[in-house]
Amino acid sequence: MRELTWRPLTRDDAQASADLLNAIEVVDQIGENYTAEDTLTELVDPSADLERASLCAFDGDVMVGYMKVRHKPSASVVHRVIVDGGVHPSYRRRGIGSRLLEAGIAAAQVVHALHHPGLQLVVEMLKAEKIAGLSELASSLGFAPVRYYQRMEHPLDSLPRVAEDLRIEAWTAENDEDFRFVRNEAYADYWGTAPMPADLWQNKITNQTFRPAASFLLRDGGGAPVSVLVTMHWEADTSYTGIRDAHFMVIGTRPSYRQQGFASALIGYALAAVAVQGYDRASLSVESAAEAPRFFEKAGFEPKMRYVRWALPTSH
Repeated sequence: MRELTWRPLTRDDAQASADLLNAIEVVDQIGENYTAEDTLTELVDPSADLERASLCAFDGDVMVGYMKVRHKPSASVVHRVIVDGGVHPSYRRRGIGSRLLEAGIAAAQVVHALHHPGLQLVVEMLKAEKIAGLSELASSLGFAPVRYYQRMEHPLDSLPRVAEDLRIEAWTAENDEDFRFVRNEAYADYWGTAPMPADLWQNKITNQTFRPAASFLLRDGGGAPVSVLVTMHWEADTSYTGIRDAHFMVIGTRPSYRQQGFASALIGYALAAVAVQGYDRASLSVESAAEAPRFFEKAGFEPKMRYVRWALPTSH
């Protein structure tokens, strides 16, 4: 193997990043396929700092490994910095992953000092449990599993009955702020989450994978926004698998409206809508330890793959 070239990621690396991630998918088979537009969205993420907190390795013109760090725009007590990365299957077991992850830990300390220096720093990764060698690599650098998440899928050949008197509306530019407001209130008591400012909402939610016609807001009798369901769809996945998947990225109800059946009603409505819109299945991810998996199983979702959140506490 010739000597690799190491440098920070740039916005011009979208196609090379997509090529690397798609090569990884061929081996890891975790259901994640990318276009250059998808990877560009991640490269322009406002919570990423490519110059200070990213690194990639090239063998000639081919990207063979990458790392990037995302900080939290807001945090309290603990600042959870996310490290993401991957290595081309043909280049694994050569120390590239270790170098990238070590660089990610160091970069996390840099962005932490810039954004939340007075808080405790925890460096985290979220990866599919099945990825070969990941557990050994993470453990060797001091990471420990702290949370587990389940990807669940719902075939659209059998759907629940939907009440007809619900006040449900699809996303529009006019109600976008209501969507974001409900998401932030609903997720305020979820472990490890933080409010999404408008720029991050636009980057992570209303980007090219967002499906407005399959994203819904439920209001109460007085018109107040109560629950939201946001759907994403990746064309690259359909090109690779032939399956049109409607991924329910955000499902949430404001705390004062919980335990009243709003979430169940909204999910039933969304399932019926995406079936009519030509999707083959619906999917979502949920924390394994919570009551949510049983809730979604009752709604017809089936567990398919588990993800692990790895954490490395640090005194810096």
